[in-house]
Amino acid sequence: MRHGMVMAPDSRGTSPGTRPSVRILVVGGGYVGMYTALRLQRKLRERLKSGEAEIVVVTPEPYMTYQPFLPEAAAGSISPRHVVVPLRRVLKNCTIVIGEAERIDHAKRTATVTTPATGEDGTGALEIPYDELVLAPGSVSRTLPVPGLADFGIGFKTVEEAIGLRNHVIEQMDIASATRDPAIRDAALTFVFVGGGYAGVEALAELEDMARYTSRYYHNIKPTDLRWILVEATGRILPEVGDTMGKYAVRELRGRNIDVRLDTRLDSCEGRVAVLSDGSRFPTRTLVWTAGVKPAPVLAATDLPLTGRGRIRCTAALRVDGVEHAWAAGDAAAVPDLTSSEPGTETAPNAQHAVRQAKVLAHNVVAALAGRPTEDYRHSYAGSVASLGLHKGVAHVYGRKLKGYPAWLMHRVYHLSRVPTFNRKARVLAEWTLAGLFKREIVSLGSLEHPRAEFALAAGGHAQPQQPPGDPRRKEDGPPDASD
Repeated sequence: MRHGMVMAPDSRGTSPGTRPSVRILVVGGGYVGMYTALRLQRKLRERLKSGEAEIVVVTPEPYMTYQPFLPEAAAGSISPRHVVVPLRRVLKNCTIVIGEAERIDHAKRTATVTTPATGEDGTGALEIPYDELVLAPGSVSRTLPVPGLADFGIGFKTVEEAIGLRNHVIEQMDIASATRDPAIRDAALTFVFVGGGYAGVEALAELEDMARYTSRYYHNIKPTDLRWILVEATGRILPEVGDTMGKYAVRELRGRNIDVRLDTRLDSCEGRVAVLSDGSRFPTRTLVWTAGVKPAPVLAATDLPLTGRGRIRCTAALRVDGVEHAWAAGDAAAVPDLTSSEPGTETAPNAQHAVRQAKVLAHNVVAALAGRPTEDYRHSYAGSVASLGLHKGVAHVYGRKLKGYPAWLMHRVYHLSRVPTFNRKARVLAEWTLAGLFKREIVSLGSLEHPRAEFALAAGGHAQPQQPPGDPRRKEDGPPDASD
């Protein structure tokens, strides 16, 4: 055991009944991690009660985020705490370890995990042994070496980033309303989004809706003063909904005075000036980066086979290819698409596949423990739905194309049916109902990002330094309240 490591309780080498005979380690608490652990605790209920089995879930956050609802959370249509699912409540029979898996040595069946109690020198890190490994760490934002991006860019992948972005947009409107400097005003009211996939388009559309509504409460800001720019490196947006619906989405956004720039890249954003590949320059205080994702970094710190893109190479049964007792699914896994006519095709890294893969994965793990044959994952892609703001959307489902209000309604119905737990479904539905009866909330709670600032100044100290909203480097404020 390495210096500074703390060995987690081990089930092997102990007398029967004192330690579980099988420990299943689930790395990740997202779609795949949560749903797999949920099904495993149901299928292994008796073994868990008797102490013969144990499920350990390692996750950096104590909740699962339902990411399709992040745009609505940013726009204020849904309370942020209803976008997350508390893992301790759902996974009552699992051991939840809040931390990051730094290394996985599958040859030794151990995972090194750093927790909030781990020192900067690694002292106190956990070394967790396991019998079966389920890798589901998901993905992180894929960034490019764009000058200034690390300093001024804002991500949109977590609920903290969604809350921070909403506060930031309203704060920029406050700045524009209060200043007499036209340069500051123009930069504050210019919002640049990079990436024309689901995250970028839905976030921009929802926030534009929200900001346009909010502008009616400012005496010196008109909706036409707001400038929204969508930058996409390819020739279309929302490729998942098809070419026809993608073109309709472009027309819809441009009809709302949103500047959609296709076949264009962000070259630089130094000094808070967005420089595009077509030569355009936009002074802006808001640059949102949603240009794709990449596998979680922990995959590179394993001894498991990876593809050229850094994903785990898997079989159709969701086993790690050529490796016993290791399983993977979701964004981090390269799973063969058995429904495709083209050989070598892999399933897309989206929530639709992740939720269905988790069901097969849990079944196969239990089957393998019992010595029964496993089954292959096979699912034909049903289609996609996307929101373009309140009462607007596009959809391409089972070959049928919808747009406008019907597509928006289908978007809400589909995601309401998919959000985990009846508790969350009821709360989200109640909020949507109330939102239809009352006016939007336009309050910015930016002080939540620095809760000690005012007290620190009053006590003679210094306020916390300002950082970009949603900055992943800022962890001291903790997650949103997910206790309910």
